[in-house]
Amino acid sequence: MTKTSQTAIPWFRSANPKPVLSFAEGSAIQKRPRRPKWARVVALVVIFAFGGAVAQAQQPGKIPRVGYLSISSPSLTSFRTEPFRQGLRDLGYVEGKNIVIEWRYAEGKLDRLHELAAELVRLKVNIIVTSGPIPTQSIKEATVTIPIVMAFDSDPVGNGFVASLARPGGNITGLSILAPEISGKRLELLKEVVPKLSRVAVLGNSSAPGNAQSLRETELAAGALKVQLQILDVQGPKDIESAFRAAGKGRAGGVLVLNTPPFIEGKIPDVAVRNRLPAIYFNSQIVDGGGLMSYGASLADLDRRAATYVDKILKGRTPDDLPVEQPMKFEFIINLKAAKQIGLTIPPNVLGACRRKF
Repeated sequence: MTKTSQTAIPWFRSANPKPVLSFAEGSAIQKRPRRPKWARVVALVVIFAFGGAVAQAQQPGKIPRVGYLSISSPSLTSFRTEPFRQGLRDLGYVEGKNIVIEWRYAEGKLDRLHELAAELVRLKVNIIVTSGPIPTQSIKEATVTIPIVMAFDSDPVGNGFVASLARPGGNITGLSILAPEISGKRLELLKEVVPKLSRVAVLGNSSAPGNAQSLRETELAAGALKVQLQILDVQGPKDIESAFRAAGKGRAGGVLVLNTPPFIEGKIPDVAVRNRLPAIYFNSQIVDGGGLMSYGASLADLDRRAATYVDKILKGRTPDDLPVEQPMKFEFIINLKAAKQIGLTIPPNVLGACRRKF
């Protein structure tokens, strides 16, 4: 487990002074009767009390404290956490100055998430940001009062996190990636890259919320494309090799990876290359690290947008009236070097459709 916290530098709020009353020259000022001694004492007590209140108001304001819970490690999620920090900076929040972020990383140990979630609740943070559906589930079980911002979720309604996208209705809101809806599109793109594709191995983590619905959508697309699916459960990195052996026995001509934690998904490309199997991924960062191709919303952009939810909640809004945002655009990315490694030629029409190729 890795946990870090920045020490905040107090920021001050000064009280506005009372306006100064001035009298024009020659104004007549009547002399008031002298107050009894006891009245002067009471007046001093009132002034002292008022002065104490003003002094208290000038003490350092309470620095907001935000928790961030990730299933992975700092190194594997920096491509998301840095945009989140930048989003906060764009809104005037500087970590360690006027906001504190309590970073908690499970380092790939799923059984640690509940402990880390409970720890953030004990710290009484103002808001908790989650990096994906598995951390969101852990936090949801730990608190019903602390606002939760999903940096992304595959299917917030289907996963039971919100009542609806327009009206979340509880203490959870944030961003959706429409994973079930675009799972079929991933299979379609894989088929376009490999036109003779007839068998596809689907790798996914069965414990990840939303993957069941994504699989159903993939099965619908497979029927239309006349592709047979082989479903393989990958619970951890140790399951990857055995999954590819099973895919080989099943004569799979390609691999589709569902929403999978980065500490698992990041290890798939090397095995795919060794088995000379084209694969399409959920996360574009995997393609930057050697994967063949990906299709979906930009996770970095979603984390940057998550900062706006933090800002709105700190300013008084509540999660139940902040609609869940959906991505407006999706990225199709191809790694041509990875294609060359497995002897795959990408059709020109597919290259023309991708947003980024390298």
